[in-house]
Amino acid sequence: MDQMYTYKCTKCGKLHHPRYIVCQNPDCDGREFEKIPLEGKCRLLTWTRVYNLPEGYMCPWLNFGIVEFENGVRVTGQVGFDEGIESGMELIATVGIVKEKTILYKETVAAPQYGFIFQKA
Repeated sequence: MDQMYTYKCTKCGKLHHPRYIVCQNPDCDGREFEKIPLEGKCRLLTWTRVYNLPEGYMCPWLNFGIVEFENGVRVTGQVGFDEGIESGMELIATVGIVKEKTILYKETVAAPQYGFIFQKA
């Protein structure tokens, strides 16, 4: 997977991420969506460093952030660097493997999971 998407309601135009079955606009009941690539520049709204990670992460910590794209869509993802992170900074959204393994009832399965990884612009 090398692309993430936002979904535009064809009835009212509201953008959604992730995809919903019914439009989240309270004045709309749209159920059809146009798939639009979600990529490029974004602005870091807030971030945190998490030290107590669940099983499957093989690193001492991860940085997570909430960003806002130029089209107004807000998403969460990993911040792909450790130094110089500041709220308000401009980033570039990339898509990559955010977790290599999944634990399924006493069994570890190699199942890469993809998500946003934000890099310095």
